[in-house]
Amino acid sequence: MLQPAMDRVKSSMQQVPNAIPKVIRRTGGANSLELERENFERGQAVSINKAINTQEVAVKEKHARTCILGTHHEKGAHTFWAAVNRLPLSSNAVLCWKFCHVFHKLLRDGHPNVIKDSMRNKADLADMSRMWGHLSEGYGKLCSIYLKLLITKMEFHIKNPRFPGNLQMSNRQLDEAGENDVNNFFQLTVEMFDYLECELNLFLGVFNSLDMSRSVSVTAAGQCRLAPLIQVILDCSHLYDYTVKLLFKLHSCLPADTLQGHRDRFQEQFKKLKSLFYRSSNLQYFKRLIQIPQLPENPPNFLRASALSEHISPVVVIPAESSSPESEHVVETEDLVDTDVPSLPAPSEVKFDDLFGTSAAIDPFNFNSQNGMRKDKDRLIEQLTREIQALKEELESFRLESGRLCQALRGRVNELEAELAEQSHLRLQAAGESEFLKAELDDLRRAREDTEKEQRSLTEIERKAQANEQRYTKLKEKYTELVQSHAELLRKNAEVTRQMTVARAAQDEVEAVRREMQEKVKSAHEAADRQEREQVKQLQELQRELVSTQTELDYLKTTMASSQQSSEVLGTQLVALESEKAELVQTLSKVEAELAVQGEELQRVQSSLATERESGVKTAEALQNQLNEKESREQALESQLVAARWSSLQGAVEEAERIIQDSLAQIDDPAHISCTSSADYLVSRCQASLDSVERLQSAREAFLADNTAVLELVRVVTQCGHLVGDTIVQGSATSHMVPVEQADALSESVKTCGSEALALLGQMKQRDALASADGSKLRASLEAILTTAEKLRPRGLELQQGELGDLVEQEMAATSAAVESAAARIEEMLNKSRAVDTGIKMEVNERILASCTELMQAIKELILSSKDLQRDIVESGRGAASMKEFYAKNSRWTEGLISASKAVGWGATVMVDAADMVVQGKGKFEELMVCSHEIAASTAQLVAASKVKADKDSANLHRLQQASRGVTQATATVVASTKSGKSQIEDTETMDFSSMTLTQIKRQEMDAQVLVLELETRLQKERERLGELRKKHYELAGVAEGWGEEEEGTG
Repeated sequence: MLQPAMDRVKSSMQQVPNAIPKVIRRTGGANSLELERENFERGQAVSINKAINTQEVAVKEKHARTCILGTHHEKGAHTFWAAVNRLPLSSNAVLCWKFCHVFHKLLRDGHPNVIKDSMRNKADLADMSRMWGHLSEGYGKLCSIYLKLLITKMEFHIKNPRFPGNLQMSNRQLDEAGENDVNNFFQLTVEMFDYLECELNLFLGVFNSLDMSRSVSVTAAGQCRLAPLIQVILDCSHLYDYTVKLLFKLHSCLPADTLQGHRDRFQEQFKKLKSLFYRSSNLQYFKRLIQIPQLPENPPNFLRASALSEHISPVVVIPAESSSPESEHVVETEDLVDTDVPSLPAPSEVKFDDLFGTSAAIDPFNFNSQNGMRKDKDRLIEQLTREIQALKEELESFRLESGRLCQALRGRVNELEAELAEQSHLRLQAAGESEFLKAELDDLRRAREDTEKEQRSLTEIERKAQANEQRYTKLKEKYTELVQSHAELLRKNAEVTRQMTVARAAQDEVEAVRREMQEKVKSAHEAADRQEREQVKQLQELQRELVSTQTELDYLKTTMASSQQSSEVLGTQLVALESEKAELVQTLSKVEAELAVQGEELQRVQSSLATERESGVKTAEALQNQLNEKESREQALESQLVAARWSSLQGAVEEAERIIQDSLAQIDDPAHISCTSSADYLVSRCQASLDSVERLQSAREAFLADNTAVLELVRVVTQCGHLVGDTIVQGSATSHMVPVEQADALSESVKTCGSEALALLGQMKQRDALASADGSKLRASLEAILTTAEKLRPRGLELQQGELGDLVEQEMAATSAAVESAAARIEEMLNKSRAVDTGIKMEVNERILASCTELMQAIKELILSSKDLQRDIVESGRGAASMKEFYAKNSRWTEGLISASKAVGWGATVMVDAADMVVQGKGKFEELMVCSHEIAASTAQLVAASKVKADKDSANLHRLQQASRGVTQATATVVASTKSGKSQIEDTETMDFSSMTLTQIKRQEMDAQVLVLELETRLQKERERLGELRKKHYELAGVAEGWGEEEEGTG
């Protein structure tokens, strides 16, 4: 029996080694949390050192991605900063530059806690930025600018935690970031401008540091500087989009003049960003890494609300990275699960000692060692359970991360769809621009052909002129020979006579040729005047040639005159030469033959000159035709310009109509009933509207006189539409604050004003009716609104200077008298109470009246301090004016003093009456406490009205503040003594129910419950009534005192 039992134990023990060594090996190795943390920190340190080094090359993406995943793994940036703090960032500019690049990536794509963890290093980054800022070139200057950008980015996200690091938000989230408060949107826009300014400074700094004449984007040093601009482009695209949307939202809530600074700053940043995007898109380095959007040709028009629908959000596209050894992320599974399966030993080699130790081998039935092994197994099981739970949590985090990535991918899909729409729009725009450019190219080709034809014709004219000059030179030479022959023949009478006749004929022909040449040159000169300025020099050369020709002709005339004189001399020798006449007959026949040849040559010259004259006339006609075509083209352009001017005026008129129609729609909106305004503000709006109507009339007349003055008319039309629309809205809001009859009249006047404005704008939209457009009806309706508003202004403003100054002194004196009278009455009541009352009642009355006396003394001290402070204010602010003139000049402040003084005197009188009734036993303690609170409020109003114009270092101001605190303490004393006296008197009236039966007690209980319900209902109603009374009091006080005169909104 013992052997089978031993076999069963051995067989059961042989099954254990397959599991226990594996568990021990797993728990003793990679599952140690400390070892895992150490491996994580070691891996992060290696990646950070590889990403941030002194080599002037771009940061490798796989190292930066490892750092980003590390922040998500530890949910912060503690490991990153621990490794960075050991780097010598202040001694190597390239190292600091690459640190800024990696840190920028972590702020954008790392865990949200990276920004919070990095704020504690903000001071060190600022010091480093100032240190590198001392360098004027190289990486030092760029590091200073980049560090300022990173500090600005951290501060922006700390102030606006709704914005993620990568700035990706939907329109709904952007609206929620401002919390529907225009002030928040205004401040957020300013912060975005500062943020974008830092981004643009880094952009410009990098481009200015590179030699753009060479291909720097393909060099390692150039890529090291250009790589961080990818993050800058991603930030700039979102900041530009959000700035445009916020500015449209602000223009829908605030006047355009208030946002002039925002628009100017946006215009400047728009030009810079557009230029930088264009320059970046042409670099080879960016073309394979990022697709940079192109901004529109012109910035959005924020003054036109419909322009928001034309805005297309710029989308930056980063192509998907191809799988490469550098981009792959290797996940080592040895740290998660030990997959090693130990080889099972042969059955013959399994030893009992190897499983349970030597003691078990000696005593196989020692179950204590088996229990110890079972405990080890339990511990291992618990540890494995905890690890499984940790793995489940990590799996859950991975699931959340995958959900976030899915959401990011959906956003990416939406961005790509938006980009596709933008590309379609750009394609259509490019097609239109291509058609326009083709038309311009055709026009340029035609103009070039015309220019070439003119150039060819001019060259032909010059060539013909040169040929004519050569012919004329030949003719001149031949004529010289003829003159010589004629001189020889003058010795003989007959020959001289015929030679002179031939010479005269030749001279006539030469004169005719000269006239023809002059006409030719003149026509060529007239044609050249119509050409461009380059042809002027050539015409001047022709003129100089003409002058030289004229000089030569004059010389020929002189020669002919001398020949005539010589012929007269030779006439006397005619008798002697008659004998030689026969001998010269043969010579004369030869000369006649030569003259015949010369005549034929002259005829050929004349025919060629006639041909050239005809060609010159044709050229002149062609030039005249070109001039006519140019004039017709100019007329067409002028007509297009006139049409463009009229269309711009039409657009301005239509925009003004939409503004006025929107204002008329607002006054009919039920939500507008809650909007209010003051009569004073309505008067200012009416005055501005009347001025704009006058300017509109002047601009219209100027446009009719000269249609080029359209810009002034467009500006005045837009301004008039805004002002008239504002007047309509403010008039309707003011009607909500006045009685019904006046409100109806004002509303009717406002609607009439809107109708007349629309009628005037309708006339201005038509060319025929523009000259007859009359704004007198609109001016009359505005004057009617102005008259009504003047009647509704607060009456306190109608006081004369002397009356207002005297009223201040009278009210302050009346307040002092009322306080003195109240103090005297309290003293009198105290004496009466001491003479009549005894016991607890006398004690209560004395305590209450004593506290009231202290309150009156404190009020008296407050009034004296207020008078002294007012005297200082008047003396320091009136200058050369009198005290009454100062009070009249500062009427709002003066009326506040009067109102506060009245309230203090009235409160003192009412409190004395309430105290008298309480002492007599006829009043209520609550009335006395309410009067005390009213006095405290009135004195606070007096203090506020007194110190609003006081110098903060004034001694009387400090006295007034001390007196105000004394009044507050005295008021608290009155309330406390009143409550104490009330409790003492109520304690004396004990309730005795000992003599009542059960029925009587039940009846009393029911009556008490009914009374409690009635009192609760009455209390609720009285509270509502008190609220309405306070609201009405505030409204009446505002009308009487002119509150809200300076407010420009309708609330």
